[in-house]
Amino acid sequence: MVITALPNSRTEPDGSAVVRVLSYNIRSMRDDEDALARVIRACEPDLVFVQEAPRFFRWRKHAARLAAKSELVVLTGGATATGPLLLCSLRATVERTEDVLLPLTPGLHRRGFATAGVRIGGARVGVLSCHLSPQSNERYAQAGMLLDRLAAMDVPYAITAGDLNDRPTGRSFRRLSEQLQDCWAVAPWGGEYTSTPDDPHQRIDAIFATKGIEVLGCGVPLDLPGITRSDVRAATDHLPVLAALRVPAS
Repeated sequence: MVITALPNSRTEPDGSAVVRVLSYNIRSMRDDEDALARVIRACEPDLVFVQEAPRFFRWRKHAARLAAKSELVVLTGGATATGPLLLCSLRATVERTEDVLLPLTPGLHRRGFATAGVRIGGARVGVLSCHLSPQSNERYAQAGMLLDRLAAMDVPYAITAGDLNDRPTGRSFRRLSEQLQDCWAVAPWGGEYTSTPDDPHQRIDAIFATKGIEVLGCGVPLDLPGITRSDVRAATDHLPVLAALRVPAS
């Protein structure tokens, strides 16, 4: 299926919600913050799954500033999830949030999940932002913990997205795609590779959805109005992934 245009957000007459979902590793906002915000705004997302959000001094102020510049609000995460962060538009009604710390492997950075349950239109959905380990065995275990966390969220549908530090052929990526819909594989749109902006050659960032969610398109949004090559190169060291998903009414 070839997608020529990504659908805009909307609520259908039956209560189902078409939502725009963005996943973005922002490298702790160490690059061009204004370019980063312009890219996010141009994508017009309802939900943003952030990785490598600021984690240290005044990290909440940094997250709030990015949300304001992007015309969004902070949902949950940040330092309390060791980097994953969730932003959302005012279209989302928040039911609950929870930041989850994963087991620490000595000598490696601790990982976590930013999770929430939200309602958009008549749809109820769980969301989880992740950044998996660069170490193979730890990454594979974290992929299993991610699936367990989604199953425990007590929601009819769920979306997870993040920097997997793994390619589609890797065993951790495959562990997720065997149980969830890999949105790019289902309905490719835009570009495929997310790393690096100067030389895109690998897909290590992805958006996944549980069965029952309709994937309308997913990919790197390089040709959207308002997005320039100079901004995506200046914003951070990853390219964003944008998807349009139709979530059934609950």
